Amino acid sequence: MPSIYQLKPRFQNLLRPGVQRLYAQGITANQVTLAAAAVSVLLGALLAWLPQHTWLFALIPLWMLLRMALNAVDGMLAREFGQQSKLGAYLNELSDVVADSALYLPFALLAGVSPTLVVLVVVLAVISEYAGVLGPMVGASRRYDGPMGKSDRAFCFGVLGAGVASGLLPSSWINGLLAVILLLLLATLVNRVRQGLAEVAQTSQSE
Repeated sequence: MPSIYQLKPRFQNLLRPGVQRLYAQGITANQVTLAAAAVSVLLGALLAWLPQHTWLFALIPLWMLLRMALNAVDGMLAREFGQQSKLGAYLNELSDVVADSALYLPFALLAGVSPTLVVLVVVLAVISEYAGVLGPMVGASRRYDGPMGKSDRAFCFGVLGAGVASGLLPSSWINGLLAVILLLLLATLVNRVRQGLAEVAQTSQSE
Protein backbone atom coordinates (compact mmCIF):
# COMPACT_ATOMS: atom_id res chain seq x y z
CA MET A 1 0.00 0.00 0.00
CA PRO A 2 1.31 3.52 -0.79
CA SER A 3 3.10 5.57 1.84
CA ILE A 4 4.79 8.97 2.04
CA TYR A 5 7.93 6.97 2.84
CA GLN A 6 8.18 6.16 -0.89
CA LEU A 7 9.05 9.84 -1.53
CA LYS A 8 12.13 9.56 0.68
CA PRO A 9 14.72 9.17 -2.13
CA ARG A 10 13.70 12.49 -3.72
CA PHE A 11 13.73 14.17 -0.31
CA GLN A 12 17.23 12.83 0.33
CA ASN A 13 18.52 14.24 -2.95
CA LEU A 14 17.42 17.70 -1.85
CA LEU A 15 19.17 17.30 1.51
CA ARG A 16 22.45 15.80 0.24
CA PRO A 17 24.42 19.09 -0.09
CA GLY A 18 23.53 20.02 3.50
CA VAL A 19 24.45 16.57 4.75
CA GLN A 20 27.87 16.88 3.15
CA ARG A 21 28.42 20.17 4.97
CA LEU A 22 27.37 18.62 8.30
CA TYR A 23 29.84 15.79 7.78
CA ALA A 24 32.59 18.28 7.00
CA GLN A 25 31.83 20.00 10.33
CA GLY A 26 32.19 16.74 12.26
CA ILE A 27 28.47 16.20 12.98
CA THR A 28 27.63 12.51 13.44
CA ALA A 29 24.47 10.54 12.67
CA ASN A 30 23.95 9.64 16.34
CA GLN A 31 24.20 13.29 17.36
CA VAL A 32 21.47 14.21 14.88
CA THR A 33 19.29 11.32 16.07
CA LEU A 34 19.58 12.27 19.74
CA ALA A 35 19.08 15.98 19.06
CA ALA A 36 15.86 15.32 17.12
CA ALA A 37 14.53 13.08 19.91
CA ALA A 38 15.44 15.61 22.62
CA VAL A 39 13.65 18.47 20.85
CA SER A 40 10.59 16.25 20.30
CA VAL A 41 10.40 15.37 24.00
CA LEU A 42 10.84 19.02 25.01
CA LEU A 43 8.13 20.14 22.60
CA GLY A 44 5.80 17.39 23.84
CA ALA A 45 6.46 18.45 27.43
CA LEU A 46 5.68 22.08 26.56
CA LEU A 47 2.38 21.14 24.91
CA ALA A 48 1.44 18.86 27.82
CA TRP A 49 2.20 21.67 30.27
CA LEU A 50 0.22 24.33 28.38
CA PRO A 51 -2.47 22.51 26.37
CA GLN A 52 -4.88 25.38 26.92
CA HIS A 53 -2.66 27.56 24.73
CA THR A 54 -3.76 25.85 21.54
CA TRP A 55 -1.71 28.17 19.32
CA LEU A 56 1.36 26.28 20.52
CA PHE A 57 0.17 23.27 18.53
CA ALA A 58 1.23 25.19 15.41
CA LEU A 59 4.73 24.11 16.39
CA ILE A 60 3.79 20.50 15.62
CA PRO A 61 3.64 20.79 11.80
CA LEU A 62 6.74 22.99 11.73
CA TRP A 63 8.73 20.56 13.86
CA MET A 64 7.38 17.48 12.06
CA LEU A 65 8.72 18.82 8.76
CA LEU A 66 12.11 19.62 10.25
CA ARG A 67 12.21 16.30 12.10
CA MET A 68 11.49 14.37 8.91
CA ALA A 69 14.47 16.15 7.37
CA LEU A 70 16.66 15.30 10.36
CA ASN A 71 15.56 11.65 10.21
CA ALA A 72 16.68 11.55 6.60
CA VAL A 73 19.92 13.36 7.45
CA ASP A 74 20.98 10.92 10.17
CA GLY A 75 20.37 7.98 7.85
CA MET A 76 22.38 9.58 5.06
CA LEU A 77 25.25 10.40 7.40
CA ALA A 78 25.28 6.79 8.58
CA ARG A 79 25.07 5.13 5.18
CA GLU A 80 27.03 7.48 2.97
CA PHE A 81 29.81 8.47 5.36
CA GLY A 82 30.57 5.18 7.10
CA GLN A 83 28.87 6.01 10.41
CA GLN A 84 26.63 2.96 10.64
CA SER A 85 26.80 1.17 13.97
CA LYS A 86 24.79 -1.18 16.13
CA LEU A 87 24.35 1.62 18.69
CA GLY A 88 23.05 3.86 15.91
CA ALA A 89 20.50 1.23 14.90
CA TYR A 90 19.19 1.07 18.47
CA LEU A 91 19.13 4.86 18.82
CA ASN A 92 17.34 5.32 15.51
CA GLU A 93 14.47 2.96 16.32
CA LEU A 94 14.08 3.83 20.00
CA SER A 95 14.36 7.59 19.48
CA ASP A 96 11.63 7.56 16.84
CA VAL A 97 9.20 5.70 19.11
CA VAL A 98 9.94 7.98 22.08
CA ALA A 99 9.71 11.14 19.98
CA ASP A 100 6.43 10.12 18.32
CA SER A 101 4.85 9.25 21.67
CA ALA A 102 5.95 12.56 23.20
CA LEU A 103 4.47 14.54 20.31
CA TYR A 104 1.17 12.63 20.03
CA LEU A 105 0.18 12.29 23.71
CA PRO A 106 -0.45 16.03 24.36
CA PHE A 107 -3.45 15.84 22.01
CA ALA A 108 -5.14 13.76 24.73
CA LEU A 109 -5.19 16.85 26.95
CA LEU A 110 -7.22 18.96 24.55
CA ALA A 111 -10.80 19.70 25.54
CA GLY A 112 -13.24 17.33 23.86
CA VAL A 113 -10.56 15.05 22.42
CA SER A 114 -10.80 11.39 23.45
CA PRO A 115 -7.74 10.42 25.53
CA THR A 116 -8.54 6.78 24.79
CA LEU A 117 -8.23 7.32 21.05
CA VAL A 118 -4.95 9.18 21.43
CA VAL A 119 -3.44 6.50 23.66
CA LEU A 120 -4.62 3.72 21.33
CA VAL A 121 -3.00 5.51 18.38
CA VAL A 122 0.26 5.82 20.33
CA VAL A 123 0.20 2.16 21.39
CA LEU A 124 -0.62 0.90 17.91
CA ALA A 125 2.04 3.14 16.39
CA VAL A 126 4.61 1.53 18.70
CA ILE A 127 3.37 -1.97 17.84
CA SER A 128 3.41 -1.31 14.09
CA GLU A 129 7.00 -0.07 14.30
CA TYR A 130 7.88 -3.16 16.34
CA ALA A 131 6.38 -5.30 13.59
CA GLY A 132 8.59 -3.50 11.08
CA VAL A 133 11.70 -4.07 13.20
CA LEU A 134 10.86 -7.78 13.52
CA GLY A 135 11.39 -8.24 9.78
CA PRO A 136 15.11 -9.08 10.03
CA MET A 137 14.39 -11.53 12.85
CA VAL A 138 12.39 -13.74 10.47
CA GLY A 139 14.72 -13.28 7.53
CA ALA A 140 13.04 -10.29 5.84
CA SER A 141 14.14 -6.67 5.58
CA ARG A 142 13.09 -3.94 7.99
CA ARG A 143 9.53 -3.30 6.83
CA TYR A 144 8.34 0.25 6.20
CA ASP A 145 5.02 -0.63 4.56
CA GLY A 146 2.09 1.77 4.87
CA PRO A 147 -0.48 3.06 4.79
CA MET A 148 0.35 4.69 8.17
CA GLY A 149 4.12 4.59 8.59
CA LYS A 150 6.26 7.13 10.42
CA SER A 151 6.19 9.72 7.65
CA ASP A 152 2.44 9.32 7.20
CA ARG A 153 1.83 9.78 10.93
CA ALA A 154 4.04 12.86 10.94
CA PHE A 155 1.95 14.33 8.14
CA CYS A 156 -1.36 13.48 9.83
CA PHE A 157 -0.38 14.90 13.21
CA GLY A 158 1.08 17.95 11.52
CA VAL A 159 -2.34 18.55 9.96
CA LEU A 160 -4.03 17.96 13.34
CA GLY A 161 -1.65 20.38 15.03
CA ALA A 162 -2.33 23.06 12.43
CA GLY A 163 -6.07 22.45 12.77
CA VAL A 164 -5.95 22.79 16.54
CA ALA A 165 -3.81 25.94 16.44
CA SER A 166 -6.03 27.62 13.86
CA GLY A 167 -9.28 26.54 15.53
CA LEU A 168 -10.50 25.06 12.24
CA LEU A 169 -10.76 21.51 13.59
CA PRO A 170 -13.46 20.96 16.24
CA SER A 171 -12.84 18.18 18.73
CA SER A 172 -15.43 15.93 17.08
CA TRP A 173 -13.48 16.08 13.81
CA ILE A 174 -10.21 15.41 15.62
CA ASN A 175 -11.71 12.30 17.21
CA GLY A 176 -12.95 11.16 13.82
CA LEU A 177 -9.52 11.65 12.26
CA LEU A 178 -7.87 9.80 15.14
CA ALA A 179 -10.25 6.90 14.55
CA VAL A 180 -9.24 6.84 10.88
CA ILE A 181 -5.55 6.92 11.83
CA LEU A 182 -6.17 4.03 14.23
CA LEU A 183 -7.78 1.93 11.49
CA LEU A 184 -4.92 2.73 9.10
CA LEU A 185 -2.42 1.71 11.78
CA LEU A 186 -4.18 -1.64 12.07
CA ALA A 187 -3.89 -2.03 8.32
CA THR A 188 -0.21 -1.08 8.54
CA LEU A 189 0.44 -3.70 11.21
CA VAL A 190 -1.22 -6.42 9.14
CA ASN A 191 0.53 -5.23 5.98
CA ARG A 192 4.00 -5.29 7.55
CA VAL A 193 3.54 -8.81 8.88
CA ARG A 194 2.07 -10.02 5.59
CA GLN A 195 4.74 -8.39 3.42
CA GLY A 196 7.51 -9.61 5.70
CA LEU A 197 6.28 -13.20 5.43
CA ALA A 198 5.86 -12.82 1.67
CA GLU A 199 9.44 -11.57 1.37
CA VAL A 200 10.74 -14.55 3.33
CA ALA A 201 8.71 -16.96 1.20
CA GLN A 202 9.98 -15.36 -2.02
CA THR A 203 13.57 -15.56 -0.81
CA SER A 204 13.16 -19.23 0.08
CA GLN A 205 11.76 -20.02 -3.37
CA SER A 206 14.64 -18.28 -5.15
CA GLU A 207 17.31 -20.21 -3.23
